Amino acid sequence: MILLLIIADDFTGALDTGVQFAACGIPTRVVVDPEIDFASIHAKVLVVDTETRHLPAGQAYEIVSKLTRRACAAGVSFIYKKTDSALRGNIGAELAAVLKASGRKQLPFLPAFPQMNRLTQNGVHYIDGAPVTESPFGKDPFEPVRHSAVASLIASQTDLPAKSYPALNDHESAPDEAGILIFDAASVEDLARTGRQLAHRNLLAVSAGCAGFGAVLPELLGIEKGEPAKLPRLDSRLLIVCGSVNPITVAQMDWAQKAGFARLRLTPEQKLTPGYWQTGEGQKQLALIDEMLAANPYCIIETNDEGGNQLTADYAARLGIDLETLRQRISGSLGNLVGGIFASPHLGTLLMTGGDTLLQCMNCVGVSQLEPICEMEKGVVLASFTYKGCTRRIITKSGGFGQESLFTDLARRIRGESGQSPLN
Repeated sequence: MILLLIIADDFTGALDTGVQFAACGIPTRVVVDPEIDFASIHAKVLVVDTETRHLPAGQAYEIVSKLTRRACAAGVSFIYKKTDSALRGNIGAELAAVLKASGRKQLPFLPAFPQMNRLTQNGVHYIDGAPVTESPFGKDPFEPVRHSAVASLIASQTDLPAKSYPALNDHESAPDEAGILIFDAASVEDLARTGRQLAHRNLLAVSAGCAGFGAVLPELLGIEKGEPAKLPRLDSRLLIVCGSVNPITVAQMDWAQKAGFARLRLTPEQKLTPGYWQTGEGQKQLALIDEMLAANPYCIIETNDEGGNQLTADYAARLGIDLETLRQRISGSLGNLVGGIFASPHLGTLLMTGGDTLLQCMNCVGVSQLEPICEMEKGVVLASFTYKGCTRRIITKSGGFGQESLFTDLARRIRGESGQSPLN
């Protein structure tokens, strides 16, 4: 029976929180289906990706509300609303949906992810020391974050009361006020200490946060742990498929290219022409990509234009494509590309960055469930899935996670090496 339901709004976020439990030996499944039959899942932890980050707030509210009501009716003991650690998406609307649908009076919300230097202090959310609106997430071309004060962001999406509080100290009682209770955290210990006080008040039956608080939840909820997950042997070849525009990931690709990765940038036509990879020209390009994979043990396929994305923006403008259609076409194109090369013997280990990219790629190969295994680095998740009766593995990460040398570090780890030795 499912003990804990985690409700996420995108695929990579679902995995980076689910893996906090899987890595402790707790049976965990990640699915992309808000209508999932709970009885069909044989795991203690179920993570559902509702794919609501980019939906209108009202639609996101209804999907999350319905899922929460179904979980309560099914007798799920705990519900955790996983939110984006950079505060993207319909956070206020979805928190309100969980709180109202659960029938609870209070919803504690701990948005910090100290393990990735994403902190909440005096009610303001910081990314690497900068208020989130001044970070790359405040400059996102599709959906920039408009508020650094967490309570203000929530208030912009719901009329439910939301108030910020300092991290709780030992023996300090949690507030008794109704609504969404936002707690500061500048360290993992802040999260754990606040969590312990919330548990004493039985306030963790329904709670919210990102993978940061998720990492301390197994202990707080008293979920029995099993054998810690071990990194399985992986194909030493590495293909990175990137649909993220985040400058952190762009810098990682630049670093990897300098270290010897082959790098292919898709053209505006390849990204934005519906059905491109099924055309004669598309099939020819897929054959060339397969040749690139055969000739190079480390490859990158990405959707960013060199020097920025003006070429694609101009092409989209000529086609009359709005931003949402642009986002969908790019991720859809990547999905179809991966589907076209998925059976190649030269594919090797696959790493995908960006939730939209991961979703579309999995859709194209007919996969809707993943089993997280472990973190290869913080926020970098190794997962497995079944494809045509065989177990396959994939690495995923959010666009804003990781050090500049991440891709080369992963390549060396997969190859079983350490240090700064050249990749080639």
